[in-house]
Amino acid sequence: MPYNNASDTSNPTDRHTLRDIPAHDPFVLSHKETNTYYLYTTGIPELTDLERNGVLVYKSKDLLDWEGPYVVFEIPDGTWAHPQHGTWAPEVHQYDGKYYLFVTLHNRDTILAEPPEVWKTNHLRGTSIAVSDSPEGPFELLKTDGPVPPRNFMTLDGTLYVDEGGKPWMVYCHEWIQVLDGTFEAIPLKSDLSAADGEPQHLFKASDAPWINTERKPNVKHSAYVSDGCQLYKTKGGHLVMLWSSYNNEGYVQTIARSRSGKLAGPWEQLDPLVEGDSGHGMLFKTFEGTWMLILHHPFSTPESRAKIYEVEETEDSFKVIKPRVDLHD
Repeated sequence: MPYNNASDTSNPTDRHTLRDIPAHDPFVLSHKETNTYYLYTTGIPELTDLERNGVLVYKSKDLLDWEGPYVVFEIPDGTWAHPQHGTWAPEVHQYDGKYYLFVTLHNRDTILAEPPEVWKTNHLRGTSIAVSDSPEGPFELLKTDGPVPPRNFMTLDGTLYVDEGGKPWMVYCHEWIQVLDGTFEAIPLKSDLSAADGEPQHLFKASDAPWINTERKPNVKHSAYVSDGCQLYKTKGGHLVMLWSSYNNEGYVQTIARSRSGKLAGPWEQLDPLVEGDSGHGMLFKTFEGTWMLILHHPFSTPESRAKIYEVEETEDSFKVIKPRVDLHD
């Protein structure tokens, strides 16, 4: 497959269906200005001809035929992140006239703590933000000396949320590797998203989900609760909900929480999972015809992982899955 820069259309690119595209943590931007769906996913050197980790995009007009992939971001030299240590959970948000890439980067050579101080080695990991004038990139890192959340936190899967007062936030996952019971936290951002603008706030922890605890069986091992894939939406009834993922006895799970106050601070209540069967890290988007869709990956493992799409109904206070759109992904 060719891997061109997104702005370079001089070379022909392959066309694919979702079953052809290795996809982990898929994210779709519905770009009304060009009537184009952009599917962002990780570019892994071992699976591509990239020399360093980056972010790929595929383009489609109908969610069935996808053109690409194009490279929209590669980890540059001279930053806090190691160019070969991974790009996780890329997502692109249209905000204040520009496009912002949220992507989790890593540096396994920078150790934060190691046993016996902690149960498992902690290394530098966190979400960075890059900016472009186009959804097709190229994206340039705004902050190069560390991730947006505190540098001594192991964080991942940061996403953009703009509150009722217009204040931008990064909502992110605090890694279970560091805290055992993974949490969801939020940190305020400067108006240009260039850096944090305050202290992080705790939202909830993964073990708050009752369906996780009903499956726990007593033993002598410590329990770890994974927090992954946060995405926030306001329903038509004004209720704030968060998609997130963790594990049950059968594998990865796509679940959902709701803020009782309708605000980021919560308190948050945990609802029943939306999709099980080793599926998760999903996000919602609207088609150009106005239908809500959930896209996630299944199974969890790579390179087998593929994007799957489900039709979703918006209710007054939540979202519910109607049916898998096998016509789009199988």
